[in-house]
Amino acid sequence: MRSENIEHNAQQDSLLVPQQALRKVLAETIKTGIIKSNLIVMFAGISLALFINGISFFDQIGTIILAVIGSALVIGAAGTFNNVYDRDIDKIMDRTKNRPTVTGRMNSRNALILGTVMSLSGIGFLAFASPLAALMGFLGLFLYVVPYTMWTKRRTIYNTEVGSISGAVPPLIGWAAITNDFMHLEVLGLFIVMVIWQMPHFYAIAIRRHDEYKAAGIPMLPVVKGNRRTYIQTNVYLIALVLSSFLFIQLSSFIVAVAFILSAAWLITSIATYKKMVPEKWAKTMFIFSLNHMTLLFAVIIGYALIMPFFQ
Repeated sequence: MRSENIEHNAQQDSLLVPQQALRKVLAETIKTGIIKSNLIVMFAGISLALFINGISFFDQIGTIILAVIGSALVIGAAGTFNNVYDRDIDKIMDRTKNRPTVTGRMNSRNALILGTVMSLSGIGFLAFASPLAALMGFLGLFLYVVPYTMWTKRRTIYNTEVGSISGAVPPLIGWAAITNDFMHLEVLGLFIVMVIWQMPHFYAIAIRRHDEYKAAGIPMLPVVKGNRRTYIQTNVYLIALVLSSFLFIQLSSFIVAVAFILSAAWLITSIATYKKMVPEKWAKTMFIFSLNHMTLLFAVIIGYALIMPFFQ
């Protein structure tokens, strides 16, 4: 009897391993980490739209669920298409050489099918939430796959600027799921903050992975213009990020203060540490700060938008 139990458990374990491996392959192909971070800013768009228009969260719970699912699928599809197209350069870089589309754990045909199914189903979910949300989802997907991945990533130092536009679409999707009225400074603030934030964030990655990008022939700013130019341009964008805090002035002076303090602290950190650290260490500091900046700022915005109606 005991031997039969052992054999049964062994069979279960043998089935569990392939299932776990498949989940890992799928997660790496659709880039679940990027999906999660983008859903945060997408939800900020939902939260602000609800708050500004005086709409109850629970009255729109169905729409919100559709928007979250649709956004996750569209973002995952964008990552999948990017993995397929970039597999020739991904194999050169340590950061990406183990992606399933490089190692063959996910072949290109299956990845394209996966990306297509996710694109269509994601846009479908968004369309049920709002036709405008579906349009925004399609726009974000298109901008990331075509102008960024296929046209500019391998050709110009301005690839980061182009990619930042698609990266700033998620809050617009969230906003559009709730309302068609874009004539509010707050939604412009979300979009602009996301566009600007991505510049120092990805410059930091480019410095840390300088040699890998150079080997892959990707014209990132540090590779083409050097670290000093990247440092200066980083600070220009951080100054712009500080100024963008005032786009939330109609929303709340508290949000303005939080955005201003976080952005100013990031700028001060950049200036204060640049000469004290080797470029790679400075870039790592900037990268970590960028993640904390985004998480804290958008968590505060979401919290404010969802909690304040109970005090009004």
